[in-house]
Amino acid sequence: MNGTTPRKVYCVLGARSLRYAQACMASLFRNAAEPLDLALLTDAPADADALRAAMAPLVVGTPHRLSVFDQADADERAATQFTDYPAIRHFRGGHPCWRKITDPVLYAADGEEVIILDPDVYFPNRFAFEPTPATGLLLMWQRPNCLLPEPLVRDAYDQGIPMADHTDIGVCQFRAPLPYRVLEELLATLDTDAHVRSMHVESIVWAALAEKMGGGYFDPAAWHCFGNTVAGRIARRLGKTGPDMLRQLAFGEMKAFHAGGIAKDWLVDAEREGLFANGTPRLAPTPVRPFVDYPRGKFERKIRVRQIARKLGLYSVMGGG
Repeated sequence: MNGTTPRKVYCVLGARSLRYAQACMASLFRNAAEPLDLALLTDAPADADALRAAMAPLVVGTPHRLSVFDQADADERAATQFTDYPAIRHFRGGHPCWRKITDPVLYAADGEEVIILDPDVYFPNRFAFEPTPATGLLLMWQRPNCLLPEPLVRDAYDQGIPMADHTDIGVCQFRAPLPYRVLEELLATLDTDAHVRSMHVESIVWAALAEKMGGGYFDPAAWHCFGNTVAGRIARRLGKTGPDMLRQLAFGEMKAFHAGGIAKDWLVDAEREGLFANGTPRLAPTPVRPFVDYPRGKFERKIRVRQIARKLGLYSVMGGG
């Protein structure tokens, strides 16, 4: 790894994420086969101090670099970089997760790669990130999608905004900058103010950007997103533990595992039980699948199925986690 330019990686998180994020970042530094330059973007100065204390020891004696920036630093950069984009500046004041779209590019030079991770992405094997394409956006693939809340998705359809299906935002990759004029128009069109408590708005924006930017999905076998399936919910109601659920997954094939939702709470116990101990190196690039559209008819069918499930009381039987 000597002489290799570090890969530029970003993670937007708060100190409350440390219960699982520390294990995830440790797996990143332990298993990356190339030097990384990781920037943690957080909220208050106290969050920055907590993240430095927890994460800085992880890079000692490694070829990796770590930096931590609080929101005040990002705000100052945004005031300059987004001067001509009032909707983007306004959007940054919503749910903290939304800054995952706007803030990493504040620290990237034009043409420089941007790899964005959620704090609940675990790296079970020795791995290398995929090559960053010259154009387009790479996102993880999941069997359903997390395009919520329903009223905002409908608003997007009403405004003629196309979205990609199956998008998971655990990992995304592109070259700076984002298409700011496209993003500005999108955010000026959608009424995100009514949904500032919904982190899932981020998914709608990425799905819309995917349609505009092109690109595709990471190989879902190598970049795997946890699926909170009906069968899995029932199994947990019958007594299966989180690590029991994870043992069913093919971690030997993965570069990364997005432990979305409830699965993030299982990572530390699964690691303690040695679930990730016998990994296989995953260094070769994996194929990219083209994005597929999310037609309105498919969305409406999904909502009808959910409504029927609620009426039948299936969610109370299966549990919400």
